[in-house]
Parts: sequence; structure tokens; C-alpha cells
Amino acid sequence: MSQQTVFERFTDAIHRRGEAPFLQVLEETAGIYGIPAGEISYAEMGARVSVWAKQLTQAGYGAGHRVGLLLQNRPVYLEIWLALNSLGASVVPINPDLRLAELEYVAQHSEMILAIVLPERVEELRQAAANAGLNLPVISPGDALPDAILPASGSVELGNSTECALLYTSGTTGQPKGCILSNEYFLHSGDWYAETGGYIGLRKNCERMLTPLPVFHMNAMAVSVMAMITVGGCIILLDRFHPRSWWHSVRESGATVVHYLGVMPSMLSSAPRSSSDRDHSVRFGFGAGVDKKLHEPFEQRFGFPLIEAWAMTETGSGGVICANEEPRKIGTSCFGRAEPSVEVRVVDDAGQDVEGDVAGELLVRRKGDNRRYGFFSGYLKNQQATDEVWEGGWFHTGDIVSRDPDGSFHFVDRKKNVIRRSGENIAAVEVETILNRHPDIRMAAAAATPDETRGDEVAVVIVLETGEGSARKADEIVHWALDQMAYYKVPGWVCFVDELPLTATRKILRGKVKDLVGELMNNSGLHDTRSLKRRRA
Repeated sequence: MSQQTVFERFTDAIHRRGEAPFLQVLEETAGIYGIPAGEISYAEMGARVSVWAKQLTQAGYGAGHRVGLLLQNRPVYLEIWLALNSLGASVVPINPDLRLAELEYVAQHSEMILAIVLPERVEELRQAAANAGLNLPVISPGDALPDAILPASGSVELGNSTECALLYTSGTTGQPKGCILSNEYFLHSGDWYAETGGYIGLRKNCERMLTPLPVFHMNAMAVSVMAMITVGGCIILLDRFHPRSWWHSVRESGATVVHYLGVMPSMLSSAPRSSSDRDHSVRFGFGAGVDKKLHEPFEQRFGFPLIEAWAMTETGSGGVICANEEPRKIGTSCFGRAEPSVEVRVVDDAGQDVEGDVAGELLVRRKGDNRRYGFFSGYLKNQQATDEVWEGGWFHTGDIVSRDPDGSFHFVDRKKNVIRRSGENIAAVEVETILNRHPDIRMAAAAATPDETRGDEVAVVIVLETGEGSARKADEIVHWALDQMAYYKVPGWVCFVDELPLTATRKILRGKVKDLVGELMNNSGLHDTRSLKRRRA
């Protein structure tokens, strides 16, 4: 019988691998989370999943339900996800950095009927649900499951088109969009990684993949976890990236593959050289956004290639492009060539194909009868946005690229109004919407400003209701914002002005705001609030 769900693939892996390790929790991660360290076998994880599935079934959860999970990179996240998947229910992974206003939106928009969260976040999410007028039970993993507030859809036939997860991704229209991801999306992602080969060739029954990336993102949840289930390997989930202890984690875990984002190689390269720089078992790193000046020096120093790739939550692995074969063109922001199963175009603002290496927007789709195979199923409650992004039968990525004669793609810039900070996409409009709730702010405009470590940083230009701006006022606004939004979205630079550049219809002139921020940066006209940006427990 062909595999139709993530749970079915995991069940097959249990039969093949049994007592072999599926998940490793390192001592450092265990200490941070307050959970046991060590390896969890496929069989043991299967037993844990069965316990959850039985309890969820008895409480009435099943097909058609969505359950929010705010559990960081803990094993219990995978246990509950797989259990819900076996019942035909979907999960809504919640970024632990989200705060009250953002939690209100996700809880309401997703229509989740239960949230299982860390004990210290229960009251906050309950408050968010109350603010949104929701009857949403919120519990921690150790609490008794409440009965489902809505009946499951018992007549639904489970299969590869069944929703597996709803992941939220920042857009350009303000509020995050909910990407509906099917079982097919996850299964194909595992297949793609297992079968692509070249520099990222995975071996069966022996790989150990270490990732510091969060499971509420598609990279860790759909790529890393599904790859290890597919090839029978072991996944090592860190709580996050710790530069000082990174190589200790790599060696302790015996990792053969590591996943990264661009800021990580930069931080690791800044550390003093050591005779143990190559004392590890890593065969390759897989990720995106490495600083092109550091790409080759990193590989020479640490002894393994960093394989750049391009994908989005919306494209999944259905439209991925990867530099897994030579020529990789190291140090040129090259992310490879499209594989035969993926069709690509590079177009100008009028939608016409550009010639030669002229930069333009990247459009992708799957070759064959099903142009959306492996892609997301659409944006929840937003058919218009779904249609727009698929205009003309091509997925419009919003990324500006150039293409060499041999088909190699180079990343140039982002067409969308998105601030890219340490791998996180931050919509300027979302930041502005929340800041404009502050009683002292008449209007705020956000823009990206270059940051040596993070790529971009969030800068905001603020018009106050009354009074003059000051460093103290900037700090006060940032402290307030830390309770309202994820810390990385909070302004790192703040300035106060009498008026913003607006159109005749009172819309923000984005280009002029960016120019203004650049001018103020050059003239030391912004208050530096970056030191206040810290994760909150």
C-alpha cells in the first residue's frame, strides 16, 4: 500500500528501523528544556505517539480539526503532530516568539479548537483567546485533554491531499498568511531530499542530521524531519543556534549533516581558529543565505561544503532549486540550477521574460500535469491571494534573481516589502499595524536597514501624537512592543519625525521611507535599540 500520510511513512520506518535512534536530545538542549537527554528510538517514539493518539481519539479529536502547538523543538511536539496526523487532524505550529496581539490573530484565523502549549505560556494564550472572543481550550502537555468542542469529520477519507499542517508566513499585506500544507507536501519533501543526490546525497539508515532551526518552520518540520524518517536516520533538534557550543553539539551528536541559515556561518567564521576546526563527522551543510565573501573561506577552514538552496513555505520541495551539483559557483550568491522536474521563468515588471543575465522575478512551477505538486495547497481564507500568487499558472516568488547561460541562478534582492532579519521574513506592514496601537503613536513606518550580523534590521520612523521623541521614549516603545510581537520584529532602530512621506491617499511612500532611514542612519539620527531585542521566556 502506498504511503498517503506522514504517519504511515513513520509507521513504515518503525517497522524497518525498530530500536535504531530516531531522535537525539543533547545534554545542553535537555538542560535548557528541563527534559531527559539521550536517544529515542523509532519504536519508543511510536509507542509515545500511540498513547497520544488513544487519548486524542477518546477526547473526540480527529479529521477536520486543527490543534495549535507551542512546544518549541521538544520531542513532545513530534509526538503530538504524528498522533494528530494519524487521526486526520492538522497542527498549527506556533512560533514561541509571538506575543499577545500576534497570538490573538493566529488563534482566531486558524480556527484551532485546542492549543497545547508550554506551561509558562498557558495563561498568555488563554488571554489571547479571550481577547479574540474565542472558546479555545488551552492546556500544557501534562494536563488532561478536554473534550473536543466540535465533532470530527468522520466521513472524510484520509489521504495525501488531507491537510497536515497550517504554517503562518509573513506576507506584504500586513497579517501573516496561513499556508495549508498537505500530507503530499511533507511526503514529497522527504522524497526529494532522499533522492536528489549529488552533494546532498543521503545514505540510508545511518545519517544523523543536526538542525538548530525551529520546527514551526518548513525547513526543520518538512525537510529535516521528513528526510530522516524517509531514509531511517536520526534527527537532532537543538533549541536554537548557540555559536559558542555549536561545534561541541556537532561532535557530541556525531552529526553527518547540518542545516544552517546565512547568519550562522558568519558567526562561526568570526571565532578564533582552532586545531579542532575539522574535528567532526559532517559531510555537508544545507541551507541558504551564506555571505558570499565567507562561503569559500568557511569551506576551506571547516572542511565541508555549504550547499545553498532556494525554496519558500509556499513552494515546499515541489519548486526547490539547489546547488547540489557542480559548478556551484561559490561566493556568487548562486543557489544552483532547476532540476528537470521544475520549470522556471525570469520576468520583468510587465511579466515578460528577460534575456541573458538581466535580473527579474523568479517564477516556478512543477513540470507535468500537476503544476502544483509538492507546493502548498493555498492560503487559508484568502483565495484572492492564492490566485494572485499563481497568476498565469506560475508561482510568483517575489524574489529577484539573475540567470547565467548555463542555467545557474543568483539571488539579487526581494521584490516584496519584506525585512529579512536572521532568516526571518518580517512584513513592514505587520510591524506598523501593531506599533500604531500604542497610545502615543500617531503613525509609524517600518523599513529595512543593513545590519552586518543579521542581514537586515528593523528601522521605524514614528510620528508621535504629542511631545518630542527621545532615546528614553524610543526605549519605552520598544519595551512595549516586546509584549506585543516577536522580539525579532521589534524595532532595532527608532527615529521620530513630524510627518511621514505619504501619497495623496495617505499611503506610505515606501521608497521615500527607505531613503529617509538611510539618510538618518548616515547622520546618526536614529536611536539604537538593538540591545533591547531579546527573547522572552
